[in-house]
Amino acid sequence: MKREELSHYLDKLLEAGRFRDYCPNGLQVEGRPEVQRLLAGVTANQSLLDVAVARGTDAVLVHHGWFWRGDDLRVTGLRKTRLQTLLRHDINLIAYHLPLDAHPEFGNNAQLGKRLGWIADDHFGEQELGWLGHLENPCGVSAIADRVGRELQRQPLVIAGDGRMVSRVAWCSGAAQGLFEQAIALGVDLYLSGEISEPTVHLARESGVAYIAAGHHASERYGVQALAEHLAERFALDCEFVDIDNPV
Repeated sequence: MKREELSHYLDKLLEAGRFRDYCPNGLQVEGRPEVQRLLAGVTANQSLLDVAVARGTDAVLVHHGWFWRGDDLRVTGLRKTRLQTLLRHDINLIAYHLPLDAHPEFGNNAQLGKRLGWIADDHFGEQELGWLGHLENPCGVSAIADRVGRELQRQPLVIAGDGRMVSRVAWCSGAAQGLFEQAIALGVDLYLSGEISEPTVHLARESGVAYIAAGHHASERYGVQALAEHLAERFALDCEFVDIDNPV
């Protein structure tokens, strides 16, 4: 399919224009005009780009792309190497950050809740990125942490709160520990995000609300993977997801 057709379809599907983001969403680096083979990954790092070159990829689709607000604008060093890899091999780079967190079907939060068996009820926080929900069968924090570890293939960091049974939950993938206070105010029993910071521990202990840090990368594997599967089915593209390990 044409590069512009793919880019426009994704922009519309993910409603890219409605988000206030820290980076440009959509086509970030222009490559060849025809896209038949697409490689998906979490982050546009050099290892992923090297796989794309080896596979003869036409486009790379990621959640964490380039050109973040506050970045050094000079194309030197590692930035030059990454960009040169794409330009030399005429590969498109397509990235969606907050739009891929938020999408109700293919988004990171939708896919995360689906894997954990959590039932979504509502949204909260800035641009409604946080998700609220409940468990069909309330259980203890340790049982939830065990399932998180199995599903995400990474042992989570757990602050157990006051040990209450968990019924109401909130979650937001990635570096969303800043939403924890809002989740507490909404009356949840547990909040899950990708990362945790030092003050978060004290909020969990003092509020009694459990906190699970599941890993930034681990919590954001599944949105871009689901999106690539959708593109393969809808447009008969050759799509492959490659997971470049990241312990954070």
